[in-house]
Amino acid sequence: MTQAAQRPGAADGGETIDNPVTRPGVWLISAATALVLLLWCFPAVWYTRADSTKGYAWLVPATNLTGWKFAETPVGKAAERQLVADELIAGTLSPSGGGSPVQVFLANRYSEKPNDIGLFVHTPDRCWTESGWKIEPTLPDHVVLKVRGISVVFERRLFSSSGHKELVYFGGLIGGQPAPYRLDYNLSVGARVALEKLGRSGGSQYRVVNGQFWRRIWDSFTSRTQLFGPKQFVRVSTELEAGGFAEADQRLVAALDQWLQSASYEDELRWWRSRPAQPAG
Repeated sequence: MTQAAQRPGAADGGETIDNPVTRPGVWLISAATALVLLLWCFPAVWYTRADSTKGYAWLVPATNLTGWKFAETPVGKAAERQLVADELIAGTLSPSGGGSPVQVFLANRYSEKPNDIGLFVHTPDRCWTESGWKIEPTLPDHVVLKVRGISVVFERRLFSSSGHKELVYFGGLIGGQPAPYRLDYNLSVGARVALEKLGRSGGSQYRVVNGQFWRRIWDSFTSRTQLFGPKQFVRVSTELEAGGFAEADQRLVAALDQWLQSASYEDELRWWRSRPAQPAG
């Protein structure tokens, strides 16, 4: 029987021929691994800028207020799960001299949770409209207020439901400084509603057409200020009465000035960690 021809190098110790598929595969895997590592490490390297000229403040609620009476309001477990907050504080500030009260809300996240983004996602533009409220056009749509020495951008909205109108301010802080972007990325609720009427989902499709959502990402990138770390979300609201916007705006500004005080974040974190464990459920 004639012996089959043998490829050189298979048995005589000659040069081995490379597998033409193996080498490109190794390079592809290496490149993909490097890309994943780059994307993983990028936020920790890029988003590190802090602007000391803006000042720092960790906001805490005051209960003994001049000219106001505070009554705490329980917050449901559903809201806690939705916001992914370490602490939620809600209540009503009633003017001592009479008049419309101010509803106040503060959500704190003390610990670093880069995978939990709910604290700034569920703004009134989204949650209130999903609960049946309607946004009515009003200007300005945001105001800049001094809170304990730092300038914070508060979104300004007018919501209505069954004849009741509520003027709302809300804003956020990261690491004791104002968020590097406005919290208005849920304002274009009309786009979501239109998509739902067409029988489509308002989730990912809504974000694709929402320019304010993408502007938030761009503003975060260009500012380079931190995205992770301790966060605070503040919301105040009051009924819009016959006196009009001037009186409602004045009440909200006065309530913010009295209700929110500045404290040391390190002291607040130690206090939070020293609290007894909360019962499950």
